[in-house]
Amino acid sequence: MREPLTEERLREFMRLLGRESAAEGRIYLTGGASALLFGWRPSTLDVDLAIVPENNAVLRAIPRLKEQLNVNVELASPSDFIPELPGWQDRSPFITREGKLSFHHYDFYAQCLSKIERAHRKDRADVEMMLAQGLVDRRRLLALFGQIEPELYRYPALDPASFRQAVEAIAGTA
Repeated sequence: MREPLTEERLREFMRLLGRESAAEGRIYLTGGASALLFGWRPSTLDVDLAIVPENNAVLRAIPRLKEQLNVNVELASPSDFIPELPGWQDRSPFITREGKLSFHHYDFYAQCLSKIERAHRKDRADVEMMLAQGLVDRRRLLALFGQIEPELYRYPALDPASFRQAVEAIAGTA
């Protein structure tokens, strides 16, 4: 079992990962990593991230850094759970640059929608924090959901009607 990840250890992971890339790229952090950096919780279980474009040097470094820092790392993002939102990269706030890698929070609208869909206790708390801090606007959240709703059939584990109800409840339109 690995140690819980703190902000300090996350920043060390980012610094070391940045040293590994000879090519420009972006790392999108999501879930607990975003919650840590915004101070919503003191620790998380793992680093969920997406690499754009795919970078073999970074991918090869991750297992070594996982062991060195005793952290869990998952290649996971909201688009693993829900359809990709149009314009998500443009809405992904910059965190820092380490070497040739720019680190960003994965689009908060995409994070919010994937957390609404999963509906775990921590996910609900994160959604409330995104709303409270103005990272997500309720009306825009509903509009972006409407843009991906026709693609929900590609995710057979999702129930489109209950997902819509949950989004409408958060958006205040239910």
